[in-house]
Amino acid sequence: MRVRLGGLPTFVLLLGAVYCLFPVAWVLVAATKSTGELFSTTTLSVGSSLVANLAELNGYRGGVFWRWMANSALYAGLGALLSAALSGVTGYALAKYAFRGRALIFNALIAGVLVPAVVLAVPQYLLLAKVGLTDTYLSVLLPSVISPYGIYLARIYAAASVPEEVVEAARTDGAGEARILGSIALPMMVPGLVTVFLFQFVSIWNNFMLPYIMLGDDGKFPVTLGLYTMLKQGNTTPALYTLVVTGSLVSVLPLIALFLTLQRYWRIDLLSGAVKA
Repeated sequence: MRVRLGGLPTFVLLLGAVYCLFPVAWVLVAATKSTGELFSTTTLSVGSSLVANLAELNGYRGGVFWRWMANSALYAGLGALLSAALSGVTGYALAKYAFRGRALIFNALIAGVLVPAVVLAVPQYLLLAKVGLTDTYLSVLLPSVISPYGIYLARIYAAASVPEEVVEAARTDGAGEARILGSIALPMMVPGLVTVFLFQFVSIWNNFMLPYIMLGDDGKFPVTLGLYTMLKQGNTTPALYTLVVTGSLVSVLPLIALFLTLQRYWRIDLLSGAVKA
């Protein structure tokens, strides 16, 4: 007996979209309010202080907010780029080379995906403290480079998108393994590597626990940790709450811009898949 669901799936999806987008809408509206309006007006009533809030945020402690944004861009951009490159090479090797222990390594990666990053933060701190790298940019960058989930995705994508026939034909023509990887495999894996880059970029950008444990100098803070320090000061200085909300809005904009920029790679991949089919 077939059950007719009607518009139920659409309703559930719309409900999920509202649940995800409402906090963004609240931040957008709250960033337009002054400190007095933030605590006295209704939730979605629009204020008129957005420009003033941005100017105050820009002048806070000599523009330290933009230093935090630059730090986040460094951590997320460089970390995600290195992670995507490492994931691509490792995933290709696991997909295309048969060697002893390959299954064990792959199973260990899957197990690594299941381990929450917060569980590893303290061991990573102890390891980096041994070599004197805590409270440095590397203390946040190095743990972000290796992503078990990124390697897993790259391995799956390499197996699906790089045909064995193409690899064998290149070997027959005398191409070395490095040239096959750089000239044939990686270009075919670009949509998958873009996905790894985006996931890792968002993960590093939003990361709070690792910088919180590793860093003590607020000049090296990412924007998440910087806004947290402002929020704590808001207990004694309520005017900072408005700056925290405005900073939260500004910190989301690079993620939106990145997604809109990179989504064309997914469209290209979907179209190429349709052509192949």
